[in-house]
Amino acid sequence: MATIPLTKRGAEKLKEELHRLKTVERPSVINAIAEARAQGDLSENAEYEAAKDRQGFIEGRIQEVEGKLSAAQVIDPSQLDAGGKVVFGATVDLEDEESGDRVTYQIVGEDEADLKQGLINVSSPISRALIGKEEGDTAEVQAPGGLRRYEVVGVRYL
Repeated sequence: MATIPLTKRGAEKLKEELHRLKTVERPSVINAIAEARAQGDLSENAEYEAAKDRQGFIEGRIQEVEGKLSAAQVIDPSQLDAGGKVVFGATVDLEDEESGDRVTYQIVGEDEADLKQGLINVSSPISRALIGKEEGDTAEVQAPGGLRRYEVVGVRYL
Protein backbone atom coordinates (compact mmCIF):
# COMPACT_ATOMS: atom_id res chain seq x y z
CA MET A 1 0.00 0.00 0.00
CA ALA A 2 1.32 3.45 -0.88
CA THR A 3 2.15 5.85 1.91
CA ILE A 4 -0.35 8.57 2.70
CA PRO A 5 1.14 11.95 3.62
CA LEU A 6 -0.36 13.51 6.74
CA THR A 7 0.64 16.47 8.81
CA LYS A 8 1.17 15.87 12.51
CA ARG A 9 -2.15 17.67 13.20
CA GLY A 10 -3.97 15.49 10.65
CA ALA A 11 -2.62 12.28 12.19
CA GLU A 12 -3.79 13.44 15.63
CA LYS A 13 -7.29 14.15 14.26
CA LEU A 14 -7.50 10.65 12.77
CA LYS A 15 -6.30 9.09 16.04
CA GLU A 16 -8.96 11.06 17.94
CA GLU A 17 -11.64 9.91 15.50
CA LEU A 18 -10.52 6.29 15.82
CA HIS A 19 -10.60 6.53 19.63
CA ARG A 20 -14.12 8.05 19.54
CA LEU A 21 -15.35 5.37 17.12
CA LYS A 22 -14.01 2.55 19.30
CA THR A 23 -14.91 3.91 22.74
CA VAL A 24 -18.15 5.82 22.11
CA GLU A 25 -19.78 4.95 18.78
CA ARG A 26 -19.15 1.17 18.75
CA PRO A 27 -20.51 0.55 22.30
CA SER A 28 -23.48 2.83 21.59
CA VAL A 29 -24.51 0.90 18.50
CA ILE A 30 -24.03 -2.45 20.26
CA ASN A 31 -26.45 -1.26 22.97
CA ALA A 32 -28.92 -0.12 20.30
CA ILE A 33 -28.78 -3.56 18.64
CA ALA A 34 -29.33 -5.29 22.00
CA GLU A 35 -32.34 -3.06 22.76
CA ALA A 36 -33.84 -3.69 19.32
CA ARG A 37 -33.32 -7.46 19.72
CA ALA A 38 -35.16 -7.33 23.04
CA GLN A 39 -38.24 -6.04 21.23
CA GLY A 40 -38.80 -9.44 19.63
CA ASP A 41 -39.44 -10.17 15.93
CA LEU A 42 -36.33 -9.03 14.01
CA SER A 43 -37.82 -9.52 10.54
CA GLU A 44 -39.88 -6.33 10.74
CA ASN A 45 -37.82 -4.36 13.24
CA ALA A 46 -36.74 -1.07 11.64
CA GLU A 47 -34.68 -0.03 14.69
CA TYR A 48 -32.71 -3.28 14.49
CA GLU A 49 -32.02 -2.77 10.76
CA ALA A 50 -30.97 0.85 11.32
CA ALA A 51 -28.64 -0.14 14.17
CA LYS A 52 -27.08 -2.92 12.06
CA ASP A 53 -26.55 -0.48 9.18
CA ARG A 54 -24.94 2.00 11.58
CA GLN A 55 -22.73 -0.76 12.97
CA GLY A 56 -21.58 -1.63 9.45
CA PHE A 57 -20.73 2.00 8.77
CA ILE A 58 -18.80 2.37 12.05
CA GLU A 59 -16.83 -0.85 11.54
CA GLY A 60 -16.01 0.18 7.96
CA ARG A 61 -14.82 3.60 9.09
CA ILE A 62 -12.68 2.04 11.85
CA GLN A 63 -10.98 -0.17 9.24
CA GLU A 64 -10.51 2.79 6.90
CA VAL A 65 -8.96 5.02 9.58
CA GLU A 66 -6.71 2.20 10.86
CA GLY A 67 -5.55 1.56 7.30
CA LYS A 68 -4.76 5.22 6.72
CA LEU A 69 -2.86 5.50 9.98
CA SER A 70 -0.83 2.37 9.26
CA ALA A 71 0.13 3.71 5.81
CA ALA A 72 0.65 7.28 7.00
CA GLN A 73 3.86 9.18 6.55
CA VAL A 74 3.50 11.80 9.28
CA ILE A 75 5.23 15.07 8.47
CA ASP A 76 5.74 17.83 11.01
CA PRO A 77 5.78 21.06 8.96
CA SER A 78 7.73 22.90 11.68
CA GLN A 79 10.62 20.43 11.22
CA LEU A 80 10.84 20.97 7.44
CA ASP A 81 13.84 22.61 5.84
CA ALA A 82 12.94 22.85 2.17
CA GLY A 83 15.01 25.94 1.46
CA GLY A 84 12.00 28.16 0.78
CA LYS A 85 10.38 25.77 -1.71
CA VAL A 86 6.70 24.89 -1.55
CA VAL A 87 6.40 21.30 -0.29
CA PHE A 88 3.82 19.18 1.51
CA GLY A 89 2.97 20.85 4.83
CA ALA A 90 4.14 24.31 3.77
CA THR A 91 1.97 27.36 4.35
CA VAL A 92 1.95 29.53 1.23
CA ASP A 93 0.91 33.16 0.88
CA LEU A 94 -0.38 33.93 -2.62
CA GLU A 95 -1.48 37.00 -4.51
CA ASP A 96 -3.87 36.71 -7.44
CA GLU A 97 -2.11 38.60 -10.24
CA GLU A 98 -5.39 39.71 -11.81
CA SER A 99 -7.38 40.89 -8.77
CA GLY A 100 -4.60 41.49 -6.25
CA ASP A 101 -6.46 39.38 -3.66
CA ARG A 102 -4.22 37.64 -1.13
CA VAL A 103 -4.87 34.15 0.20
CA THR A 104 -2.97 31.79 2.47
CA TYR A 105 -3.08 28.01 2.08
CA GLN A 106 -1.41 25.11 3.81
CA ILE A 107 -0.81 22.02 1.69
CA VAL A 108 -2.12 19.00 3.61
CA GLY A 109 -3.30 15.41 3.11
CA GLU A 110 -6.62 14.41 1.62
CA ASP A 111 -8.32 13.78 4.98
CA GLU A 112 -7.24 17.14 6.39
CA ALA A 113 -8.31 19.38 3.51
CA ASP A 114 -10.76 22.14 4.42
CA LEU A 115 -10.78 25.12 2.07
CA LYS A 116 -12.63 27.33 4.59
CA GLN A 117 -9.69 26.88 6.98
CA GLY A 118 -7.13 27.40 4.21
CA LEU A 119 -6.13 23.72 4.12
CA ILE A 120 -5.82 22.39 0.56
CA ASN A 121 -5.38 18.80 -0.59
CA VAL A 122 -1.89 17.95 -1.82
CA SER A 123 -3.41 16.45 -4.99
CA SER A 124 -5.58 19.48 -5.83
CA PRO A 125 -4.76 21.46 -8.99
CA ILE A 126 -3.56 24.50 -7.04
CA SER A 127 -1.28 22.37 -4.82
CA ARG A 128 0.20 20.61 -7.83
CA ALA A 129 0.87 24.00 -9.44
CA LEU A 130 2.55 25.31 -6.27
CA ILE A 131 4.79 22.35 -5.35
CA GLY A 132 8.41 23.21 -6.06
CA LYS A 133 7.81 26.95 -6.45
CA GLU A 134 9.64 29.56 -4.36
CA GLU A 135 8.88 33.07 -3.16
CA GLY A 136 8.57 35.36 -6.19
CA ASP A 137 7.57 32.55 -8.59
CA THR A 138 4.27 32.55 -10.47
CA ALA A 139 1.97 29.51 -10.46
CA GLU A 140 -0.63 28.99 -13.17
CA VAL A 141 -3.73 27.10 -12.09
CA GLN A 142 -6.46 25.87 -14.41
CA ALA A 143 -9.58 26.83 -12.42
CA PRO A 144 -13.21 26.24 -13.45
CA GLY A 145 -13.42 29.93 -14.39
CA GLY A 146 -10.30 29.77 -16.56
CA LEU A 147 -6.56 30.12 -16.08
CA ARG A 148 -5.54 31.89 -12.84
CA ARG A 149 -2.07 33.18 -12.08
CA TYR A 150 -0.81 33.48 -8.51
CA GLU A 151 2.43 34.98 -7.31
CA VAL A 152 4.03 33.17 -4.38
CA VAL A 153 4.46 35.96 -1.82
CA GLY A 154 5.73 33.84 1.07
CA VAL A 155 6.49 30.26 2.08
CA ARG A 156 6.47 29.23 5.75
CA TYR A 157 6.82 25.95 7.59
CA LEU A 158 4.57 26.18 10.66
